[in-house]
Amino acid sequence: MENKLKIQIWSDIMCPFCYIGKRRLENAISQFGHQDAIEIEWKSFQLDPNFIASDDDNLVEHLAEKYRKDKDWAIEMLENMTQNAANSGLEFHFEKSVMANSLNAHRLLHLAKKQNLGSELKELLFKAYFTDGKDVNNKETLKQLGIQVGLNVDKVDEVLNSNSFTREVEEDMQMAQKIGVQGVPFFVFDNKYAISGAQHVETFVKTLEKVWEEGQFESKITILNATSADSCGIDGCN
Repeated sequence: MENKLKIQIWSDIMCPFCYIGKRRLENAISQFGHQDAIEIEWKSFQLDPNFIASDDDNLVEHLAEKYRKDKDWAIEMLENMTQNAANSGLEFHFEKSVMANSLNAHRLLHLAKKQNLGSELKELLFKAYFTDGKDVNNKETLKQLGIQVGLNVDKVDEVLNSNSFTREVEEDMQMAQKIGVQGVPFFVFDNKYAISGAQHVETFVKTLEKVWEEGQFESKITILNATSADSCGIDGCN
């Protein structure tokens, strides 16, 4: 058996189920008997790569318009999502949300990955957007988050003031398309099994145990629990 059970995760900073799925996977890993053997690699995915933020953006209005519903429907959806997050120990404050394009955040994540700090920065980015109401496209905000996880300030400045890692972000998204990712979060376990959506903790535990027990890792991916529930796609979150 290989030394590491690798989990690749396609997700977007702006996806609420991606944060919930991250926490559920972490809860599953804490129940798994081989935590030290797990390696997580974050893959970029943008739900709306062409989004351009403006000062008058409003999340409720944006959702209502996107789904062609009224504002009451959008408010109820966000309330349900907040409760869903709370069940996993997360605090969501959509009333403070600052809508943003996530490209710069993903580019900085690729720098963090090179320093083995991808998971740490991913957590701070999720918290910044969903809990603290920060603009995760703002260069100063991203700089402070990068420094907080231990990235070199000069390297951070270099990335944020250039197009560095844009190609890597695009390659991640192309790979997602190639393997049939319809929504995020999307988890691939040692390039053998995949889980679509923020499934229950028990599902993650069973998958970890299954992959570990089989011990033979193949290149073909089989999707387990393929569902549109608890995930976000280019048309929105389900």
